[in-house]
Amino acid sequence: MTPTSLPTGAAALLPVRRSPLRSALRAVAIAACLPYLGLKIAWISGSRIGIPEGSVLLDHRALMAVVNSVTVMMDAAVVVLALLLTQPWGMRVRSWLLGVPMWGATGLLTPIMIGFPVQLAVSTAGGTTTQDVDEPFLDGWVFQVVYGGFLLQGLALGTLFLLYARDRWSHLWQGRVWDMPSAVTGRPVRALTVAGALIALFPAVMHLMWAAGSTVAMPAARVAHRSSDLYVLEGVRVAFIAAAVAGTLLLAFRAAPALPVKLPLGAAWVGASGLGAWGAWLTTTAAMPRVMAPRSPRCC
Repeated sequence: MTPTSLPTGAAALLPVRRSPLRSALRAVAIAACLPYLGLKIAWISGSRIGIPEGSVLLDHRALMAVVNSVTVMMDAAVVVLALLLTQPWGMRVRSWLLGVPMWGATGLLTPIMIGFPVQLAVSTAGGTTTQDVDEPFLDGWVFQVVYGGFLLQGLALGTLFLLYARDRWSHLWQGRVWDMPSAVTGRPVRALTVAGALIALFPAVMHLMWAAGSTVAMPAARVAHRSSDLYVLEGVRVAFIAAAVAGTLLLAFRAAPALPVKLPLGAAWVGASGLGAWGAWLTTTAAMPRVMAPRSPRCC
């Protein structure tokens, strides 16, 4: 890779390219947040809209108010990111301050963008959904509205980020895999990459088994409530593990010398963020009472 060097502070001087496309994408990203934010704020205020009788959500009102407040802030961050990616001041934001929340947003939204349409397609073809086999949780329309909003958020915010990254950092990923500097393909990086791939092997095998119908090591409650949604979800998780491992190995070992750097870099970014962001979220919710435990393939 032959990056073009920029003077110190040059990134802060790069202008944000204004265009009708970016303005439209910003509007879509912000508007797509409104249904989710509206529902969450309504629930925090005590409303039961979209929550059926007997839902476990009604058993832990105080906890749900706290969790809903946190998720309101998470979705509100999408609005901030949409503004940052389209305003002149956004170019002056430090890379890590933008990269960390975008990495998290990529990891949380991309699996939904891929998995939810597939779940809908499988359901239309006669597959079973969470609502068919699970206990009362949320009305079906809530999932359609919320996940439709997530889908639009991901498309709009992802496109804005690609345009922003092209303007600010495209000089860093020009060229082919073989041209990458030794600093990013040396022994320490390769050792970490192999270690990460080995760690990912166990969850990859487990998710692949569950996607194929196995119930090994699966909680009894999950076994009783299996549906097509679950199988799609497990398949998506396998795909994200494969993308993360393949992308990082290709970069670290320069295994495909003629491949453009941006392809394995993108695979590594999307795959690793999907594993990291959702892994962190599921680990957090697993430590909470049953109402928030990761028991359903669809949970907002």
